[in-house]
This record gives sequence, structure tokens and C-alpha cells, in this order.
Amino acid sequence: MKIRKYAVVVLGAALVLFYGCRRNESSVPRRFSKKQIALTVWESLDGPDVFIKQAAEKYTEMHPDIEVDFVNVEPNVAVAQFQEDAPKGVGPDLFTGAHDNLGVLVGGGFILPSEDPEEIKKQVLGSCSRALTYNGTLYGYPVSAETYALFYNKALISENEVPSSWEELAAFVKNFNAHHPGKQGFVMDVANAYYTFIFTTANGNRLFGQFGTETSRSNLNTPDAVRGMKFFQSLHSAVSLPSSEMSTATADAAFQSGNAALHITGPWNIKNFSEAGVQFGVAALPSLPGESVPAASFSGTRAVFVSAFSEYPKEAADFAKFLISPEMQQLRFRLTGAMPSINTNVNSQYIAGFLKQLEYAFPMPSVPEMGQYWTVMNSASARIWDGASVEQELGRADMQISR
Repeated sequence: MKIRKYAVVVLGAALVLFYGCRRNESSVPRRFSKKQIALTVWESLDGPDVFIKQAAEKYTEMHPDIEVDFVNVEPNVAVAQFQEDAPKGVGPDLFTGAHDNLGVLVGGGFILPSEDPEEIKKQVLGSCSRALTYNGTLYGYPVSAETYALFYNKALISENEVPSSWEELAAFVKNFNAHHPGKQGFVMDVANAYYTFIFTTANGNRLFGQFGTETSRSNLNTPDAVRGMKFFQSLHSAVSLPSSEMSTATADAAFQSGNAALHITGPWNIKNFSEAGVQFGVAALPSLPGESVPAASFSGTRAVFVSAFSEYPKEAADFAKFLISPEMQQLRFRLTGAMPSINTNVNSQYIAGFLKQLEYAFPMPSVPEMGQYWTVMNSASARIWDGASVEQELGRADMQISR
């Protein structure tokens, strides 16, 4: 009897093991199900997702033992979600984000330095490699360069009327609005410090200093910044819309519907405006009062970062480098309209305006204090537009950001 009991126990254990394995086969992570290696990439929708999928397909043709899976996580939430997920082992191998997140990502040990940094620096635009350098080390792989510029609707303003100074723009808007009820001569997101930064930059005044690293002083309340933001505030008398009606969504919609003559935005809107049938051009930003060259804009570098928690960091880095090859950069431009991160020719009537503006652009600082900058200056910009004291708002902003 003891022998027969033992046999039954062994047989039962074997059946449990067998069926348990069968049952678990379908729940095995995809990382191990079909390919030897599977990489997960977080990216956004509306173009970049298509790019990643097509690039992944091409890469797997070259490397059959590696598959690349796309997961939609938008860049504006990717960094926070990555910080939470990655240490738990459930984050991606690669994710995209703006270079101004470097301070947080590097300081927290979340991302790896770039593989073959000197080779990468030779391959990409200088503005991109500088933007992705933190404390002398290159991080990430730039997939696009970004800045914004002045869009103009050719049905509402001729090319020779496009203002080259902000004083000319203000005069144009007053005249245009008086003769075109229901339309706007100029729109922009006035509560977004990404754009209102423009007005703080006269005479070389730059956020956190010339290199964006002097965090003891924001330079937001200097005499140049105060004068510039007072001019920004004066535009309200010409535009006559409150900040609540001058958001990115409303400004984009006004231009896309043909109801705005001038708009400050970036290459990410080229496809949307073109598909809407708007005939438009792109010019460098107008010069600030007292200056003769385009006002400075923020420039950004969108990069793919390799997670420090990836099981396959070498393979992830190799795929990221593949994304900045000439073939892939051309593909990304065709799919998204974003400016390439390398020196490659693209067929676009709009690229010249952005390239000119890039000559005067200032890379967004990547220090951790940038998180506070966005929060504080977004609110301050809205209040200034709506009539608050410029000196008080900028003084308070400097104290909150530089403390």
C-alpha cells in the first residue's frame, strides 16, 4: 500500500507539473516567446509610432533574433512613469523624451550613457550633441531637432508683409483685427513658458546663464527680462483675448481653420496644417525691441534613451543608433515632419525657416530645476498676459526657481 500511495503521489505531481507548464505557456512574457530577444520602446502616437514600427520591422529583417515592440506612452508622462516602473522591472528598454529631462534621469541613475559617443557626436547636429551632454557625458540618441518659428497664412498675409520685428507684428495685428472681424492677426500659447521664454532673451539674457547651468540665478527678473515681458504684456491690447483663450489647442485650431494670420508653433504642426489645406510659410521669429536679429527660441532635442534597467542594453543601444542612420532619419521626416537630427537633405519648403531660427535658438537647460521653471513660469506668463505686475511676477518666479 505504501508503494502504491507513493506512485500515486508521484504521478499526481507529474500531472500538476505538466499541466501547469502547459497552462503557463500562453502567459510567458513575449520577451521569450518568439524571439531570443525582444526590446520594448515607449513612443507617442500620430507619426512617431508609425516610424518606430517601420524602423523595428526593418531592424528585425537585419537582426532576426531581435524583435522590437512599440508601446504608446506619451513623452510628457514618460519620464515620470519610467521613474516609477523601471526599478520594478516593468519599464521599457528604450523610451523617448526631451533632452531637458537629463538632469533628473542622470541624477537618478535611470539611463545609460551613449555607446560610441564620439561616433555619435560626429554623426548628429552639434546642437543635438550639446543638448544631450550632461556633466561632460553624452546620453541618449537624438532622433529629431526641434524649435519653433513664425507660421504665416499666405491667404491672409503676403510673404513681404511678414513682420521681422515684434513692433511690426503688433502694428500688423492691430490693423488686421480692425479689418477682419472674426479672425486674429496673431495667436500663440501665452501661458506656456516654452514660448514666452522668447521675451526674456534680449541682450543675450539666458535662463540659468549662457550654458543653462547656473541654477543659483534664473535670470528671469533681470532688466532685460522685465522689459521683454512688459512688451509681451502690451501685445494683449492688440490681440484682445485672455490667456484662457490663447492656449496651444485654441491657437493651433485658429490657424488650422484659416482664422489666424500668424502663429508661433513648431514642425510638429506641419502635417496637420497641410492636411487641413492651409497654404502657409515659415519664417524666423521677429526681433525683440532694440535688436536686429531673430529673437531667441528654445531648441529641443528629442532623444531615445536606453534604460539602465534593460536586460539588453547593448542591443537597445544598437537599435537606437539605427534610428539615427540617414535612411531612418529620412523616413522619420516623411512620417512626422520633424527636423532630422543629422545633416541630411530633406524635401520641404518649410525647413529653411526652422534652420534659420535654429541659428538663434538656445538649448533648453537640462538641470533638475527645469521642472520648477515650467510650473512657475507657465502660471506667471498667464498672469502677466492678463495684466499682473511684471516685476512682481518675475521676482516671485526667480525666488521659487532659484531657491
